Amino acid sequence: MSGKSLAALALLFLLMTNASLTGAEDNCEFAEETIKFGAFAPLSAPGAVVAGVVIDWAVQQAAQDINADCGININGANHRLEVITGDTEGISERGQALAERFIYEEGIHGAVAGFHSAVALAAMSILQENRIPTVWAGPWNDNITANGIVEFEGRPPRINDGVDYIFRISPAWTMVGSVIADWLISLDVEDVIILAENTDFGQPAAADEKARLEAAGIRVEQYNIELGTEDFIPILSRIELRPERADAIHIIITGDTGLNLNQQMAELGIAPSAETICIAGYDAEQSTQFWRNVEDGNYCAFNRTGIIPSLFSELAAEVNRKYEEAWDDTAPSFAMEPYDSVLLLANAIKRAGSFTDPDAIVAALETSDVELAQGRYYFDYGGHNSDMPPGAPAFLWHQWPAPIITVMQYFEQDQNALDAAVLYPPAYQTHGTSYFRPGD
Repeated sequence: MSGKSLAALALLFLLMTNASLTGAEDNCEFAEETIKFGAFAPLSAPGAVVAGVVIDWAVQQAAQDINADCGININGANHRLEVITGDTEGISERGQALAERFIYEEGIHGAVAGFHSAVALAAMSILQENRIPTVWAGPWNDNITANGIVEFEGRPPRINDGVDYIFRISPAWTMVGSVIADWLISLDVEDVIILAENTDFGQPAAADEKARLEAAGIRVEQYNIELGTEDFIPILSRIELRPERADAIHIIITGDTGLNLNQQMAELGIAPSAETICIAGYDAEQSTQFWRNVEDGNYCAFNRTGIIPSLFSELAAEVNRKYEEAWDDTAPSFAMEPYDSVLLLANAIKRAGSFTDPDAIVAALETSDVELAQGRYYFDYGGHNSDMPPGAPAFLWHQWPAPIITVMQYFEQDQNALDAAVLYPPAYQTHGTSYFRPGD
């Protein structure tokens, strides 16, 4: 299905849902002022359009759920929440322009969601300088929450008058990459190929994983891919001509580019195969889209960054139910995370008692202790606790430290992600194995 078709479906669904909620909101008396959040999502190419449509659905669903419960109550007044989704196209410059539009034209009180690291990194300085409380949900680059990152003109830390307005509830890549690397090390692999997108997400992610694997004595060969590439035969032919098959191939590429590469690799019999583990890209956990685009992808493994189906809370199950009604698929992490980002920021505004005092909102975010779809949200380090111990990763500043990160695997054709096996870590393993080898 094309990105335009998905966007049209999302619009139709939102119109229908808005109509169904009118009755629920009629029971509420709303104050005149509306609270506005700006949501960043890639809704057109070369961005990950499939993910962008899901993000839009998630943030709008969160706003609808909040408004159905009479909005955000501040000092006895119910304020309606409006979430304005903007298209980043997955391009950093577009993210900067969107941040400016949100701030100067829409008058947002907070920012949520996101997907591409390059967009988040580019937009953050504008959000920070304009004191917009931001809860990123999706971008993985470590520097998004690192305290004192070089992207901000070397100013350590990234704060105005002691206040940092940037938070993240999706994991840093170091948190994700370490799980995949540890899983491969546990399987005693010797030779790994990494296919990485040439972006601020793909390159740091590949570098981190490569370093971890090489430190364990594993050979790593890396190929860089431009987003929007459609023909991968030249690269895949080079891989086919290697003297020995790689033990594993990891695709660190988002959107249609990664899905197309995955299918071409599978068609050629490179991976998944009895000799080579296929580790699919970020979008593989969205099973309907994965099978539509990677019909030969059975036995591909993939990482899920977020609550796994066996651990769904009541709220997670309810979000998943609504997602299944809308899309006939299991809710991926890039639906759960943006949904929670809206609820988390709304909760902080309510506790701050203001939507116009960004410093009070930041203080409330820093002291969050709330159970949402993905788990219990809290932040160990920030203005409320700036004493990070020696050796602590810098990305833990304003970073939710407890996302669940697992390696999963499809082992039946057209399998729903709810039924895929959790392979690693062992504490979450669901099928008594760390890997299903094709043909066994």
